Amino acid sequence: MSTFDTHGSGAPAESTVWKEETSLIDSIPQPIAILGLGLVVVLIWHFATVSGVVSNIILPSPIETWREIAFVGTNLVTGGYMLAALWVTTQEVLIGFVLATLIGLGLGVLVGETRFGERAVMPYLIAIDTMPKIAFAPLFVAWLGFDISSKVALATFVSVFPILVGTAAGLNSADRNALNLFRTMGASRWQTLVQMKMPAGLPHVFTGLKIASLSVMAGAITAEFLGGGKGFGEMIRIAASQLHTPRVFALILYLSLLGLAMFGTVSLIQRRLVFWHKDSSNTGE
Repeated sequence: MSTFDTHGSGAPAESTVWKEETSLIDSIPQPIAILGLGLVVVLIWHFATVSGVVSNIILPSPIETWREIAFVGTNLVTGGYMLAALWVTTQEVLIGFVLATLIGLGLGVLVGETRFGERAVMPYLIAIDTMPKIAFAPLFVAWLGFDISSKVALATFVSVFPILVGTAAGLNSADRNALNLFRTMGASRWQTLVQMKMPAGLPHVFTGLKIASLSVMAGAITAEFLGGGKGFGEMIRIAASQLHTPRVFALILYLSLLGLAMFGTVSLIQRRLVFWHKDSSNTGE
């Protein structure tokens, strides 16, 4: 950083520009920080179980959990029964997410583009969103049965609102000068929506999609808890009923990997389609 003389003597002077100092903990590289924090958590976890502070029935030791993680992983790699169960859950999540995207985009356009949607439809949608969505699981089971349909329905139901809100917010964030330009050029309402509003609102839309990519997993697993099925949620329920907590932790870990894959895929698509928009959450700013 350059210095400058405030007295005209030609001698170097201390710079008056303020410079933020980086603390020691903030200067640690991200991979090392992640691994270090994880190691600290595992050590605390191990001490809590070995010392008897927490019962192994409630919280299994890291070693027991690792053995179950390896067992479940081996079963998945060799094409065992757990792979079939994971595929069932994956289908519920993927179908639910696709349906939630289609419904959320449609309702978001209705709310964001029409006064009828904003004044008449949105109040009902807000009222529905305030309801405990998980309480609808028994109804979906009663209406659609115990097969995959009821799980997909709940996964879709809990994921629609973030996409809807993101779409509506994106359409309303359109630049007023650009809107006036399109009107001056004689563009139709449909042309303005497709060529200007939707592209400009994609960052908001993808924010809703990323939230939905995580909530859809919770909807599918909750539906399996309450409505049976053949997926990982049912396996977790059975393991928990048998107090087999290491198996529960292992299954939850692999479900979290599926959730991370969903979130990562949506983020990758966002970077490809919305390359012109810088996400401040990823820049460290």
